[in-house]
Amino acid sequence: MKNNLKNKIIVVTGGNGLLGKSIIDNIKSEGGIIINLDINHKTSLDLLKIQCDVTDQISVDNSLKIITDKFNKIDGLVNNAYPRTNDWGDEFKKIKLSSWKKNIEMQLASCFYITQKISEHMIKSKNGSIINIGSIYGELGPDFSVYENTKITMPAAYSVIKGGIINFTRYLASYLGEYNIRCNCVSPGGIYDKQDEIFVKQYANKVPLKRMGTPQDISPLISFLLSDDSKYITGQNIKIDGGWSIK
Repeated sequence: MKNNLKNKIIVVTGGNGLLGKSIIDNIKSEGGIIINLDINHKTSLDLLKIQCDVTDQISVDNSLKIITDKFNKIDGLVNNAYPRTNDWGDEFKKIKLSSWKKNIEMQLASCFYITQKISEHMIKSKNGSIINIGSIYGELGPDFSVYENTKITMPAAYSVIKGGIINFTRYLASYLGEYNIRCNCVSPGGIYDKQDEIFVKQYANKVPLKRMGTPQDISPLISFLLSDDSKYITGQNIKIDGGWSIK
């Protein structure tokens, strides 16, 4: 253990998910103090788990008040939550306009609002690191051949959302830089999550390293970007994709 995050208060949204769990484990291994904001658990007595709906302004406000009342500071934020509708994943021609609007609003607005509110505390302390989770498909067009002969597709709204988050990261880095607040984006490639074996094989064949990624491939970089070891890195979108994007 390097303890690169010792005594740092880090807020992670959506920490109960596949990637979120790995992010939290890695930050803990570096000595960080994690507050996990997730809708799928109850608030714990030690307040390290807070039930929060990141798409609801009042829920976010109440959660942040709990955090600042107890810890009096926030050193880092990882925007990892991934709210979406039940019809997420419909093929392009089947997407309803109402679903398109709701998914974009939920994901981009929630990222904006919690970042705005937490950055207010970081500005006061003139210190902080914000990590947004993007995707290779926020910069690249999808290769639909990897979905052939499966029921999987790449949701159209995903490209808009992740592309927006990547450029929002650049905006934040520029706007918050004078306050010594850094903002970076980590953009994973495909992460293995027990998908259709046909898809997994077809995807892996497109990757120079010949496999899909794992959460453990992603989380160490997030801890590094939260730490003082990366104190001169800001405004970057760093892809972790096994080489997918070099082709």
